[in-house]
This record gives sequence, C-alpha cells and structure tokens, in this order.
Amino acid sequence: MKLDRLLAIVMLLLSRGRVTARDLAQRFEVSDRTIYRDIEAINRAGIPVVSRAGITGGYEIMEGFRLDRQYLSLKELRSIVTALKGVRYTLDDPDLDVLLAKVDAIAGKAEHGGFKATGAANPFVIHPNAWQTSSWDRDKFAQLRSAIQDFKCVRMTYMNAGGLLSDRVVEPISLVLKGYVWYLYAFCRLREDGRIFRLSRIKQLTILPNPFAPRGDSLEELDARWAFQDELRLVSLVLHFSERVRVRVEDHFEPAEIEGQSDGSLLVRVHYPEDSWLYGMLLSYGPDVRVLEPFHITSILKEKAQRIANLYQ
Repeated sequence: MKLDRLLAIVMLLLSRGRVTARDLAQRFEVSDRTIYRDIEAINRAGIPVVSRAGITGGYEIMEGFRLDRQYLSLKELRSIVTALKGVRYTLDDPDLDVLLAKVDAIAGKAEHGGFKATGAANPFVIHPNAWQTSSWDRDKFAQLRSAIQDFKCVRMTYMNAGGLLSDRVVEPISLVLKGYVWYLYAFCRLREDGRIFRLSRIKQLTILPNPFAPRGDSLEELDARWAFQDELRLVSLVLHFSERVRVRVEDHFEPAEIEGQSDGSLLVRVHYPEDSWLYGMLLSYGPDVRVLEPFHITSILKEKAQRIANLYQ
C-alpha cells in the first residue's frame, strides 16, 4: 500500500502541480507525518520534490526536472498512450481512463521539462473496432474480461465456420486481437483441450458462478498449434485479376505476391489455408478473378457459382 501511495502522490504532483501536505493526508487518509515521510522517500528515489512556504505553498516537483534521465523518453511515453487509447476504444473500462490520465500527465511534464515536441500531437491512432460496434459486442468484451480476471467458467453457444451451433463450457485465458478480428483463447471442456474462438461467432454467453483453477496453458502454445494446423491446410494459388480490381488487389495482397502484366492485369501467387473463407474471398471478386492453380479449386468455385445462378432462374 505504501508503494501505491507513493506512486499516486507522484502522479498527483505531475498532474496538479503544487499540493499541500494536508490535502495529501486527507486524500490518502493518513497523517501529516506519514506524508512527510512519503515525500522524503520520493526524494530519495531521485524525484526532486520541493516545499514552498506561504499561503499558496505546498509540495511540487522541481521545475525543469526531466523524467527521461531515469525513466522513459517522451517518445516512449507517447507510444504507451497510443497503445492504451487503442485498448480503451474496445474495452469500456474506467480504470483505463485513470491510467491514461496518469501517463498523459507524465508525458506532459516530460515535454515541458525540456523535451521539444515535433510533428503532430497524434501521429497515429490505434482503433481496432469497426466503424459501428453494437452494444452486444461491448457487453461480450466486458463479460469475458470479467470472467478472465475472476477465473470464472463461461457457458456459450458457438457457431463454427460451417454454421453449426454447439454449446460449450470454457475456461477463458485471454482476449487477443489478430488482424482486425478478436479471439477468445480458452480451455474447452467439451473438447478437453485448448481452443481459439472467434468472438463474432459467440451467439450467447453466460458467466458461471464457480471459479476454476488455471491449467497453465500459454498463449504461445495455442498460437503455435493454430499456425501448425493452418500450415497443414495451405494450398499454393495462382490467381489472375483484371485491371478493374487493381486497387482492391493491392490492398489485399503483399507487393511481393503481385506481378503486373503487360495488359494491366495482375498475377498473384499466394499461399492460403483452403477453407470456406478462401472460397468466399475468391467469389467476392466475381468475374474479375480466374484461378489458374490449383485446378480442383476452379471446380469448387464453378459449382458454387452455378448454385448461386440457380437461385435466380
């Protein structure tokens, strides 16, 4: 508790400037003598806190003190703020507001203490959410985060990639953002193994009352297993795109995978797991893509396209 109080005093001095010992004592519900000892401890730690006498007196951090000498640079602090704001956009957590205010206060003090800020105030922003996020998505995040923190099992209805629903009871481990998609890493009691669940496919969710004992499953192990499963399903594709979809192709594929043709069309060589997502992605290009390799995928796409056409006959 003393360490927490010392850190809170430093944050308060950074954000508010001059504060009296009596204000600090009342805020932290300790005696004036305890505050005097805390200030001495902060000074011994290398943060110069000075005392100003008079009616407007109090404690403040010495003007011009540069935090970068012993702690973090302004650039590093701004990176922390950017990452925290990205998490704040997703998680409706008031604790993150407090943490952001503290780090912002340190960054502001560092900037006025000798750093020279250059460029835009917000050179880039991390915003993992889509343009519109439903209240169900926010509730899902909040419930899963609470279950992870409290080691509570979760009962959920989950839809797999094939559209089949199943009831699961899982021991949640972590929420992970990959690309633009959020996943729940958990131990699935139905499969008796670690699993990765896409949050958008969780249809119903209930936190169970009884806590579970963590099994020690690591995110790295689940990631490695998932990557290995994907490698087993990889196919080598050669795709020919028309010039009309050049912008979309360049948005979707890496430059090294794209080869421009003399007529303006594009040849793409890429490796993807063969699944329903791959078929859907290729069909989304309509007549502007032709699969040159492998041949069996052309047959699958032709059959799917024919079934679509039959719907409108």
